[in-house]
Amino acid sequence: MRKYFTLYYLLPITLILFLFSCSSPISPGELATVHSSLEGSSNCTKCHSRGKKVSVEKCLNCHKEISERIKDKQGYHYSKEARDKNCIECHSDHHGKTFEIIHFDSLKFDHNLTGFELTGVHDTLNCKSCHKQELIKEKNILKKKHTYLGLKTNCLDCHEDYHQGELSQKCLICHDQYKFRPAPKFDHNNTNYKLTGKHFDLECTKCHIITIKRNRDYQQFKGLDYKNCVPCHQDKHKNKFGQECNKCHTVESFQIIKKIGEFDHNQTNYPLVGSHSKVNCKSCHKQSDYTLPIKHNLCKDCHIDYHNGQFTKKSVNPDCKECHNLNGFSIPLYTVDRHNTTIFPLKGAHVATPCLSCHKKTTKWSFRNIGKGCVDCHSDIHKSYLSEKYYPKQTCENCHNEIKWANIRFDHNSTGYQLIGMHQKQSCRACHYAKKQRFSELNTSCIQCHQDIHYKQFEVNGSSDCLKCHSYFNWQAEKFNHKNAAFKLDGKHINVACVKCHPETNSGGNYYTLYKTKKTKCEDCH
Repeated sequence: MRKYFTLYYLLPITLILFLFSCSSPISPGELATVHSSLEGSSNCTKCHSRGKKVSVEKCLNCHKEISERIKDKQGYHYSKEARDKNCIECHSDHHGKTFEIIHFDSLKFDHNLTGFELTGVHDTLNCKSCHKQELIKEKNILKKKHTYLGLKTNCLDCHEDYHQGELSQKCLICHDQYKFRPAPKFDHNNTNYKLTGKHFDLECTKCHIITIKRNRDYQQFKGLDYKNCVPCHQDKHKNKFGQECNKCHTVESFQIIKKIGEFDHNQTNYPLVGSHSKVNCKSCHKQSDYTLPIKHNLCKDCHIDYHNGQFTKKSVNPDCKECHNLNGFSIPLYTVDRHNTTIFPLKGAHVATPCLSCHKKTTKWSFRNIGKGCVDCHSDIHKSYLSEKYYPKQTCENCHNEIKWANIRFDHNSTGYQLIGMHQKQSCRACHYAKKQRFSELNTSCIQCHQDIHYKQFEVNGSSDCLKCHSYFNWQAEKFNHKNAAFKLDGKHINVACVKCHPETNSGGNYYTLYKTKKTKCEDCH
């Protein structure tokens, strides 16, 4: 009885205590360490609205650095991927003190969503290479132990200013994000001094020297004196002609002289024309004093006799100008008409043959004793193949001419073998160059050139006389008459097709018509 009495009074008290506890929010779990200061039912409304879920506005009231970036339309949280999401979709809590509210996978993260696209070398860097405390510029973010916020996007926010404030801080005007040197976007033509001539190929450090400034390497780009050449180049004339070097010289080379002061060489007794106009002054004026007179009337006053006296006649060597002019030695004035007055007049194809083909067979030019016979220049391809009877002493012109080697005027009847019919239409090579060159080795037998398609059926004493049936005009057996054969055709046999009696046969894989059947009796066929 007492037992039931006790339960009767305890149940209402337990119910009252339960209902009292339900009047305040019940925490679903411990907060992460970073939110541990918000533990307790009295702090719930700092993140939650009564009767609602976590409030985005309250999150941003606390995380002001994120709120400011969203307002400025910057950073990852303003990107398409994050701007329309509730904070709790990515950053939930009440999962314990060690729970990672920010679960960040650096390998899968798309950095382009932050507004700073990773290109070039930046794309290969580890996150911590840039996201480190010494590079954070904002003091309120600097207090945070683990953060990816607080970095600026200008080059000099992370990199040392090598130019020490003398050039623009917009580094990408000249550089790209792959490497600092060289500066691929830099164009010297956009400066006050355009690079031309030899200046274009110079190393930058030749003009922009590297020195020490403020205990660091420093390369000077501003403040250079470039009004004239003297600040960089030694004045070998020691100011005798002033410091306006461009009056005589060009940026292509100091050796190229425009004029010495106002000196015009054409006013002298020897105007500079042709190739002479391009010659360096010192090539002729060996002394430093350009006013000293020099010999110049003859080419040999300056030039050596390249032909080593080959044209000397009666101890007199003609001047170069008889064959050459001032535009260059490689352009001779020696004409075909002049060549035709020599012992070897130029005819036919020789007229169009370059001089060096005959006169420069080696490394030197030769104009004397080079021969005048064909074999002095051309290979005798018939040697040992052709009897001397037809070209005594290798006189090629007995058969050939100077217009074209293929033009042959040889009388084949002189060989004892007259060309008749189709043989008259053949080229020499058809018979004399079948597989190899042959002249004296050839005989007059047909099978010397033609295949015996009858496979020796008509051979007598080791040779076949094809002309008994064929002629020189075609392959038809126009001369053949069956009356002269072992079996004369008469009666019905006259109209029988040849293949009925002369079948095709095979010998060693070769098919041919069998004419010598040795069947002359009726019972052989009937």
